[in-house]
Amino acid sequence: MKNRIIKRIIASALILTAGASLAACSSANAAEDDKVTIRVGASITPHSEILEIAKPILADKGINLEIVQIEDSITPNTGVIEGSLDANYFQHVPYLEQFNEENGSDLVSLGAVHYEPFGIYAGRTTDLNELPDGAVVAVPNNVTNEARALLLLEQEGILVLSEDAGITATVEDIVENPKNIQFEELAPEQLVAALPDVDVAVINGNYAIEGGLHVSQALAVEANDGLAAQTYGNILATSPAHQNDEALKTLLEVLQGPEVKAFIENTYDGAVVPLN
Repeated sequence: MKNRIIKRIIASALILTAGASLAACSSANAAEDDKVTIRVGASITPHSEILEIAKPILADKGINLEIVQIEDSITPNTGVIEGSLDANYFQHVPYLEQFNEENGSDLVSLGAVHYEPFGIYAGRTTDLNELPDGAVVAVPNNVTNEARALLLLEQEGILVLSEDAGITATVEDIVENPKNIQFEELAPEQLVAALPDVDVAVINGNYAIEGGLHVSQALAVEANDGLAAQTYGNILATSPAHQNDEALKTLLEVLQGPEVKAFIENTYDGAVVPLN
């Protein structure tokens, strides 16, 4: 009789323990289900890395961030348009406006997070003062980034642009080219690989990082207080339908917050500069 009572007590205890475990699991699953999930497309460097810092902060706020790494500069926008992404983080406003104009889209910026200074990097020539006559200079082949490259070359006294060229400058806006520079227009992601074949290349900050370059190696860098810094901040972008989503607003707040700012300043050695 005594053994039967003991067995019943043990069985009851096991049932209670199992019930408690199931309740705990159900509670955890319910908590996970209550989280809002947002999918954000981003360049691998530095955007995805920065989003990884934001991810646990967002989790504490009840938001599950899914980071979708994308290597090209078209898919992040088409993904938002088609609805497979809620937002993206890889571009600046001039590129967004150019994309919208060319594709009949209406994507919007939620706000800027950081700025990636363009740099002039050495290829066959290691000193800008020694650029030879007819030097070959590689620049990005899309309108907004080519303009930015030309503005940096003008900043360094290598050429002069027409007064009204601004952020839409092209090689047609060059009014003085004393060194008879020959321009090699390449996709931004190809510029680092092209260095051995050109005298210098003007390279986007993120592609310089991916290619193993450091801003300290650049022969010249955009001024942080210049037109480029004011214009080319990298933004969190989305569709008009989602621009008021609270989860995306919270993501922007985190990206502009102190934890992300500290990560950027401590990680990228000046190749990425927080704007807040």
